[in-house]
Amino acid sequence: MSELQRSLLDRLLQKAISRKLLVFLTATGLMTFSTLDSETWGLIAVVYIGGQSVVDMMKAYRHGE
Repeated sequence: MSELQRSLLDRLLQKAISRKLLVFLTATGLMTFSTLDSETWGLIAVVYIGGQSVVDMMKAYRHGE
């Protein structure tokens, strides 16, 4: 996959669905169709969503958004 295709796909994903939702859906799919247990699913969700929220808050604080 070329860099142009990746950036286009990334922009499409940003517009179509949030990354938090994408992580949620990926973890849920792994739990459903793989050996991922519910405890690990919860850990993935809490760590990613919580971490991303902190990053978003810091961006808003630094850039005044």
